[in-house]
Amino acid sequence: MLVILAIVIIAASFFYTNLIVSQFAQREKNNVKLFADAVHRKARLVRFTESLFMQLQQQENERVEFLAKVHKYLLGDEVTGDLTFYLEIISNNKTIPIIHTDEDGLILEAVNTDAIVGSNFFDNKQLLDDFSIYEPIEVKLDSYTKQYLYYKDSKIFSELKEVLNDYFNTFISEVALNASSVPVIITDSTQTKVLQFGNLTDIKMSDPKYVQQKLEEMRSQNYPIKIDFAEQGVSYIFYQDSELLTKMKYFPLAQILIISIFAFIAYLLFSFARKSEQNRVWAGMAKETAHQIGTPLSSILAWMELLKMGEGTAEQAADEIAKDVSRLETITERFSKIGSVPQLDMENITEVMVSSIEYLKKRTPRKVDYKLRFDADKKIEIPLNTALFSWVIENLCKNAIDAMEGQGTIEIKFKEEAKNLIIDISDTGKGIPITEQKSIFNPGYTSKKRGWGLGLSLAKRIINEYHKGKIFVKSSTLNKGSVFRIVLKK
Repeated sequence: MLVILAIVIIAASFFYTNLIVSQFAQREKNNVKLFADAVHRKARLVRFTESLFMQLQQQENERVEFLAKVHKYLLGDEVTGDLTFYLEIISNNKTIPIIHTDEDGLILEAVNTDAIVGSNFFDNKQLLDDFSIYEPIEVKLDSYTKQYLYYKDSKIFSELKEVLNDYFNTFISEVALNASSVPVIITDSTQTKVLQFGNLTDIKMSDPKYVQQKLEEMRSQNYPIKIDFAEQGVSYIFYQDSELLTKMKYFPLAQILIISIFAFIAYLLFSFARKSEQNRVWAGMAKETAHQIGTPLSSILAWMELLKMGEGTAEQAADEIAKDVSRLETITERFSKIGSVPQLDMENITEVMVSSIEYLKKRTPRKVDYKLRFDADKKIEIPLNTALFSWVIENLCKNAIDAMEGQGTIEIKFKEEAKNLIIDISDTGKGIPITEQKSIFNPGYTSKKRGWGLGLSLAKRIINEYHKGKIFVKSSTLNKGSVFRIVLKK
């Protein structure tokens, strides 16, 4: 039954945990999908921005080429007619930087730039670098003389280009940073060079083998997102499930493994404890049997010695020996009923209590005083097994005598209720610590140097299981005494 219950509990736990993990996994997958969709939308926005910039660049180049043609026309030999229109075009150029030099590099004219007229263009490395993007326009004045027009993108266009590059770099960084718990790797068009990564450790990502393995692992889970930019080229965004989700997938299996190991260890400990308890019980039963039989046998042997020595009468000896033989029969009956459910008969508990105490009085130290605080002549019938109940009283009284070290008072009180009979047995012994009051009924517990700790355990079994009653420590004060209470159903 316990095995079935354990299986049901494990199955329910596994089902519930698996349900939670599935919900978490679905939520994680939704987050990954949202992340991928967000990347696609942001990439489209970047591509649209780049497209606009390309159109601006084309228009800018057309303007530069047009201005170069105007300058070339004005500097040429075939200039005729009114030049106002061409000069007006040149004067309206407020953005495109142009440097006009001769064939030796002497700057003849500089527009929208910090270049100094009269200086040598080739001596200024910064100017050479800035104006080397486009090939200069050659202007032939005659068969022997040439001049050159150097130009570059306008300042506004250059700033726009920087903004676009920054926008692209920001996009790459945001993809890595805003990936939530999703591991992300952004590569170039070869899918080998890592541009950026997120939610992965720097140490591991410094290992090329790990990077390659991770890229293959990500590719097997999700097809990489391709981002195509005209200026910056093609990039790929690799991503996969979060590490937490991966761990959660294996959590139910780990849970079953842990529970199984725990159950196995618990079973071993329980088996060991049960075997130990059984060993204690068997040893205690053997000791208790010897102890129970020893008292009447000692009495019989004593009377036999007295008869041999001629002391005492045969009639008196026979009477006492008959009592001890009856006692042996009672002991035999007690042990025969421990392993089976005994029969309960309606018995006069007052008579049973008086008889038990009278038997104990003759076999306990004389300094132990028994006080019966109930009406010995009153008949109180309850369902009872006389042999086993008297055993409980004897065990309680013997423990009380040991606690009092053979000197003190044992007091027994009855209290009748509508459905129950309450019996309080008190002593004037050394008392029981409050921390031990619940454990004294466990098999093997004893405070005696030579005890087996079985008496109170048997008493609890007889009262609780066989008579469906209760036995417990009502109160106990150190060095003053204890009160045991027995509650029996009427």
